[in-house]
Order: sequence, then structure tokens, then C-alpha cells
Amino acid sequence: MPTATAPWRHVVLSVMRVLAGLLATFLLGTCSETPPVLEQIQLQGELRVATRNSPIAYWQGVNGPDGPEYALAERFARALGVRLKLTVLNTPDKLAAEVKSNRAHLAAAGLAISPRPEKQLVWGPSYMDARQYVIVRPQGPRPRRISGLRTLRVEVVAGSAQAAALRKAVGIALQGARPARWKESTDVYVLDLLDRVSTGKIDATVANEHEYQLARNFHPELTIAFELREKAHLAWWLPRYEPALIARVEAFFKALAPELPQWLAPHYADPERLDYVGARNFIGHVDERLPLYRVIFQQAGTATGLDWRLIAAIGYQESKWDPAAVSKTGVRGMMMLQEDTASRMGVKDRGDAQQSILGGARYFLEVRSMIPARIPEPDRTWFALAAYNIGFGHLEDARVLAQQHGRSADRWLDVRAALPLLATESSFLNTKYGYARGYETVRFVDNVRAYLDILEWVAPDPQALAEASPAIDTSGAIRRSERSAGRQKTR
Repeated sequence: MPTATAPWRHVVLSVMRVLAGLLATFLLGTCSETPPVLEQIQLQGELRVATRNSPIAYWQGVNGPDGPEYALAERFARALGVRLKLTVLNTPDKLAAEVKSNRAHLAAAGLAISPRPEKQLVWGPSYMDARQYVIVRPQGPRPRRISGLRTLRVEVVAGSAQAAALRKAVGIALQGARPARWKESTDVYVLDLLDRVSTGKIDATVANEHEYQLARNFHPELTIAFELREKAHLAWWLPRYEPALIARVEAFFKALAPELPQWLAPHYADPERLDYVGARNFIGHVDERLPLYRVIFQQAGTATGLDWRLIAAIGYQESKWDPAAVSKTGVRGMMMLQEDTASRMGVKDRGDAQQSILGGARYFLEVRSMIPARIPEPDRTWFALAAYNIGFGHLEDARVLAQQHGRSADRWLDVRAALPLLATESSFLNTKYGYARGYETVRFVDNVRAYLDILEWVAPDPQALAEASPAIDTSGAIRRSERSAGRQKTR
């Protein structure tokens, strides 16, 4: 029999159902609204950045991710307290689409502010200005001003800051008349156009100073005809209707401004050119520095079965036999081992000459074991040197490129010719591991080979060292080396 309170229970249950429905509707409405991008980043703990595989943006170096845009994005992610996730795309249109669709929170790809409007995107603050040049080759026409472009074959990247600068300069100088063969292309990149200038396929193009410096590493004959008035202003692409994210990016670059030029300089500067031996300096260091470490090199050679002079040649190329050397990217020690590599090779202190030399020898041995067994010596060693410098993946890319150009993937001279192609966009965009400074690797191997040749002459064996180079006191050198090694061990 129902109690007197039964009707009230029905009322309460009905009210609860209504309230539950209202709460569900409220929650559903709340969930369906996309939170602001900055809030998404913080909730997900991840900054998604669209970038480009390029020397002025991002590439996979032998020591891990590298490039100016990677460095900036990684630092911004740390400032937000989140991890960085990169998406690598090849064209500005794809970069823009990635941000518009919210698959990426921003695009950082060495982009220069251009007048082309994007309804859903806005440029962030300009963090670097770059001069823009008309580039030619000395063998061809060499105009000194805009009017000299009238009869030349000029090609630029469509929609780029370079195209805008050229159009503005031409409009001012020629009252709107364009050069007879001026072409704006959508399927090329600046480094490709610089390659076309080098080979004479076109007479001129426009590149900013960083692109020109990089191109000269494998096209040293390229030269500046004249500078355009309009500079390129590098910036990130951001979603237009996200004021919180835009404000955070602006604050990030404002705080970074005092140190930004110096901080970015190593990424944009003309890479250090590896000396083609510098025989006089090398012989001087053979006299002054090698005696301090010669025994350690010999011990590493005995431990690994490698020629100690090869290990010494690598060490000289890496650090000029300076155990305290530090590269611009923070790699340190006699053999310039990256921290993860050093740890894997059992090196606890990269500044310790003995540990670094043995670790470098072990790493070279590991790399050489990856080279196909069918490749005979001495090419096998030259391949291993290349992999030691650029990474095995990039070396494999160069071997594939050699085959694509009708050359042998197992012959060093053929792969040596293909390595610089890893820095040309028409080539590296079709490789597995992307951009790499292959021209630096060519210099690295050439230098090590040259140092090795000299060492084989002045130091054919421990006893012959004194005969081949009487200025070196071998017995004293061994005693000094032992004392030096002892100091390194007890630091």
C-alpha cells in the first residue's frame, strides 16, 4: 500500500529528470564550442607547428632536429611549458591550410611577410629583416640596376616576398613595365632558382641574404648584381581570430628581442668553411699539440683495431686537437661527440681527452659497420667518414641520388658528387631524411683524408716519427702525453 509521501517522490523524480536534461544540454553546448587555441595548447600539453624542410627553417641534423625555425619554435614551446610537435610540409599553401584547419597552431617556416592576403591568417611580429639581392652568375649578363633586367630571363617564386620586392622596384623604376621574360613560378623554391642561375638556364633571380649565403656553398660562382630597396621581414603565420595566442607570440618575441640576433646568428650565418688542409697550421699543430695526445690516439687505435692516425685526423678536423673545444651547437670535446652519442659510447666526460678519443673511435667503428660489406677499401672508410659527419640516413639519401643521376651508389667519388644535392630543394624534398649540408660533409671527408696523408708521411710508425719530423721529441712527447692523460683522469 503506498505511503502518504509517494506523490512527493514522483514530483522530486520529475524535477530531477528536468534538471538532468538541462545540465546535459548545457554540457553538450559547452563541449561543442572549440576553446581558444592557446587554451587548447595548454590543455593538450602540445604546441603543433607547421614547418618546412629547409636550411632556413628545419632539418634533421646528425645531432637531432636543427634549423632556426625549429630553435625558435622549441623555445616558444618551452616558454608555454608544453612539448613541441612538428608537421613538415612543402609549400606555403599547405602550411596555410594546416593552420586554417587547426591541425597546426602556427606556421614557422622561414616565411617572409608578403602582401598576399589570407582571410583566416595573420602575420606575427617580424623577428628578423633580411636584405634582398638580384643574383646572377659572372659568366652571364650582370646588370647594375633594375633597368638592366628588361632583356634578361628573370624568374622568382610566385607570391613570395622576393616577387613583391621585385615588382615594387620595377614599378618604381620602369613605370610598371615588367622585364620581357620575368616569370613567377609556383612549383619552385629559391634554392632551385639559384641553381638555375648557376647553370645558365635563367639569367637572374631574387634571393634574401641567407638563401644566397647558403647557395654559395655549392654554387660559389653566384654573385650579387645589386640590392633591392625592399627588405624581407621574417615572421610566423598565426590564426587571425586568436588574440590570446597572438599576444603570447608578440610577448615572446619582445622578450627575446635583445638576444635574438646573436642567438640566431649561427643558424643564418655562412657555415664555417672547413679548410682545405691549411698545411702550415696543421704541421705546426703536429709539432705542438699531437705529442700531448699521440699515445692516447695510439691506445684508442689498439682498442678498436683502427689506424690511430685516422682517429687523430678525425680529431684534428673536429677540434684542432683541443679537448675543451665547443661547437656553436653545444657539441663538445676532442671528437665533438653529441651528448647522446657520447653516453652510448661510454663517455661520461666529453671534455676528457682520453674518453672523447676512445668514444669517437668506437663511434666511427659503429658507423663503419653499417656500410655495406660489398664496398671495398678505401671507399668504405670514406663512406664511414661521411656518415660520421652527416649521419647514416643522409648518406643513404646521397647514395640514392647518385643512382638517380646514373652513378654508382657504392663508389665514393660518385656519392661525393651527389652529397651537395642534399642542400638543393629540388633534390632533398624527394629524399627520405630531407635537407642536409652535404657540401660540408664533402669538405669534412676531404680534409680528414688530407690530414691522414700528412700523418702517414710524418708518423708512419712510433719509431719513424722522430726520423720523419726531427723537430718532434718523441720520447718527451710520450712523457708529456702520459702526464696530460693523468691530469685528465684525475680532474
